[in-house]
Amino acid sequence: MSLLILYLCIVAICFLASLTVYFNSKSSDTYLKLFPPFLMITLFVELLGLYLRNKNQNNLALFNFFTVFEFCFYLWVISLIISNKKIKKLIRVILVIYAFTAITNILFIQKMKMFHTVTYSLGCLLIVSFCIYYFLELFRLPKSIKLKNDPAFWLCSGLLFYYCCGFPLFGLINFVNGLPRLIIKNFQTIVTIMNILLYSLFTIAFLCRIKTRKYTLSSL
Repeated sequence: MSLLILYLCIVAICFLASLTVYFNSKSSDTYLKLFPPFLMITLFVELLGLYLRNKNQNNLALFNFFTVFEFCFYLWVISLIISNKKIKKLIRVILVIYAFTAITNILFIQKMKMFHTVTYSLGCLLIVSFCIYYFLELFRLPKSIKLKNDPAFWLCSGLLFYYCCGFPLFGLINFVNGLPRLIIKNFQTIVTIMNILLYSLFTIAFLCRIKTRKYTLSSL
């Protein structure tokens, strides 16, 4: 439970850090300004999901639809980060197709009684693929940039890590309930740690461009 509380605190800190983008982001980084409302929704959904679980109510429908929203949001953000106009358009077309496919899967194929593993796995592959394309585009830049000060680098690094690891885990989530309690607990711990790392990297993305003044004895 303490790890879960830590995760919720990290999400809250990430949300607060994201508010700084309204004061520090450049005009080319307008995609960062989408994150504060997104993170506020994320925190609300996580708290609501925890509340429903503690009341022994099913929160599966909540997370089914929210994860679809997450994938669509991240695909949109990646389309804003990537420079190639054809790839931008491709991502946005895929986003619409994915949203329709995922909702159809949730309502009519896998339905509300189970997690939408098929379309979740597809979403993971899409995010990973376009993050890899972003890094390829980054390496092809004619001049070098400071990656530690590049929000897009931290965002895509977090997404690439999370969804590479999440693909095999969430793809089998519907089979977890039949496993021993210890394995289920370990599964939940791994997922929570993945989330902590993801939102920690997001926090770095929001703060990496904040300039700090260095004072010397002569300037005092």
